[in-house]
Amino acid sequence: MLNTLYRFARPALFALDPEDAHEATIKALERGLHPRSLGADDDVLRQKVFGLEFPNPIGVAAGYDKDARAADAVLAMGCGFAEIGTVTPRPQPGNPKPRVFRLVGDRALINSLGFNNGGHAAALARLEARKGKGGIVAVNIGANKDSTDRPGDYAKGIETFSNVASYFTVNISSPNTPGLRDLQAPAALDELLSRVMNARDRAVSQGVPRRPIVVKIAPDVAQDDIAPICDRLVAHAVDGIAVSNTTLSRDGLTDAQSTKSGGLSGRPLFRRSTVMLARVFEQTGGRIPLIGIGGIDSGETALEKIEAGATLLQVYTGLVYAGPGLIGEIKSHLARDARRRGYSDIGALRGTKAKQWAALSL
Repeated sequence: MLNTLYRFARPALFALDPEDAHEATIKALERGLHPRSLGADDDVLRQKVFGLEFPNPIGVAAGYDKDARAADAVLAMGCGFAEIGTVTPRPQPGNPKPRVFRLVGDRALINSLGFNNGGHAAALARLEARKGKGGIVAVNIGANKDSTDRPGDYAKGIETFSNVASYFTVNISSPNTPGLRDLQAPAALDELLSRVMNARDRAVSQGVPRRPIVVKIAPDVAQDDIAPICDRLVAHAVDGIAVSNTTLSRDGLTDAQSTKSGGLSGRPLFRRSTVMLARVFEQTGGRIPLIGIGGIDSGETALEKIEAGATLLQVYTGLVYAGPGLIGEIKSHLARDARRRGYSDIGALRGTKAKQWAALSL
């Protein structure tokens, strides 16, 4: 039903500039104009991750709700969690427009947004206003483009949102802020994570619950760099790893918009991000929960992410092309497949094909 309705609505949205269409969608969500999930999720989808109870493993990736305007709507549509951001200490406009491009033939997007957001204070006010509503709402934190102390910006994010964030995602993988991915280098990671963890310790000492820390990495990490990056993440006892952000790769694209600069998301990212996910799963021995992101646009691709090593999943570009019905489609497919195999917990499928995925070439 939802998929049919979206097929009628999509031409109107696609007639708009992609960024204008996104803003129209967020405004609709703010006003409550969105489908609502009916009934409780199948128990097979429930998981305890980072000490948090997730009713299902599906969330919407950061970048969708940059300023915490639609977290409750995302949860109401049936997601098991929401993640707002990326949010920076000070407001910033991002890169010049146009900066979002649809690659319809490839079911993909290219964006060069550049952490456009309203800053900590605005997002904090909205999250404080929803206190008591429940649900898992994470905060994705980043650094201002002109910051002279990027690790300090991430520490500020921890300090600012510790009272309202269910967990944090430390975004060091966007390709649209010059030099940001340099923070993935082991020495830079050490400094960054030391300051982030110290900021969390200070918050805990002030009576704030210990918030889980997830680090989001790029899909373009070289094979030889995966081990040292994972070693640093394990050494700093991060609670999770998000794999992955958008890619700078343009392999296999056919759409005329493919020459635009920025990060590529959607179906063409699926293989690269899933191979990277599986390699991180193998490198960490499956000991750290992973959030699988990139190219999930069906129940089948969601299942493949879990089999490659994901505990949780996030969608974004898939929603642009398939609509909100994708959320229910994924949940139904995952629950049905787990029960067909005789499992009462979707976690039993995690990493069952990681070796096969990790061995694929990029």
